[in-house]
Amino acid sequence: MKKIINDPLKVVEESLQGLLYANGDLYEKVPDACGIISKERNGKTAIVSGGGSGHEPMLSGLVGKGMLTGAAVGNVFASPDPYTIKETIKAADQGKGVLCLIWNYAGDTMNFDVAEDLASMEGVKVSHVIVNDDIASAPKEDKKGRRGVAGILFVAKAAGAAAELGYSLEEVKEAAERANEHVRTIGIAITPCSIPGNPPNFELGEEEYEYGMGIHGEPGISRESLVSADELTEKMIGDLKEEFGDLKGREAVLLVNGMAATTDLELYIINKKACELLKEAGVILYDNIVGKYCTSLEMAGASVSLFILDEELKRLYDQPACTRCYTQKYGKDG
Repeated sequence: MKKIINDPLKVVEESLQGLLYANGDLYEKVPDACGIISKERNGKTAIVSGGGSGHEPMLSGLVGKGMLTGAAVGNVFASPDPYTIKETIKAADQGKGVLCLIWNYAGDTMNFDVAEDLASMEGVKVSHVIVNDDIASAPKEDKKGRRGVAGILFVAKAAGAAAELGYSLEEVKEAAERANEHVRTIGIAITPCSIPGNPPNFELGEEEYEYGMGIHGEPGISRESLVSADELTEKMIGDLKEEFGDLKGREAVLLVNGMAATTDLELYIINKKACELLKEAGVILYDNIVGKYCTSLEMAGASVSLFILDEELKRLYDQPACTRCYTQKYGKDG
């Protein structure tokens, strides 16, 4: 598939350099490693995440005030190596410890585990939370086996707010775990993607879509004939409601996330139906986010995330945040 690149082996290196040129006021590069850290560091508990490239603006786009302190950057669809993660952890540390937010994939969990051990041996206090919001990747009774996807936005928001409020490492971890337990995501794909220099990593017929497709092209729950946007949305919202049970009277944030090739025109059609269905179910929409946050190269598709709020999570959600791809200026209370 056609891409505007130079050398397929230098895509991440060159892209990261371009990112730093454009955002030098926000970020600085981790010395001798493929990672970035926020220039705004004020002695708080630090939060680091990381993962393979190809999902931009995640995760680098979540680095900034009220969110992540740093992000370790891996090759396309590949975990960053332990050295890169360790150096990012060390660079982000401000003396109060570092919480790692880890997408639940084998390479990420293994490499972060090694990196945490190495950072600990160098005197950094480190802990982690594994994000696993993708309901298509494992049954409800096996939540620990589920992949992490777009819901990490809310986990980073809660953890980042807790850190800004001066919470300890243990308290920031509790906030992140609480958010992770309250978010679920389901996604679809209608076209494939391809790693630079390679053919498409799966095939879909002209009139097919994959329900529950993973962000690296992992097989979903089923492959079906493409139907209308309303029918797709009804299926996704129905499965999210089944996950949470009775949501009448509960406050929630709805995220409609687009893969890179999906237009805003399509996303807002999905959003319209999702909002209508949730209101019919008695859900109080506290906030509604639509945009491309967790993408998959040039894949076309979308995911829907539901973040159920309690009073503590609402307080954390309302805290200001400012990053390259997400901003909460004043909180919902103004």
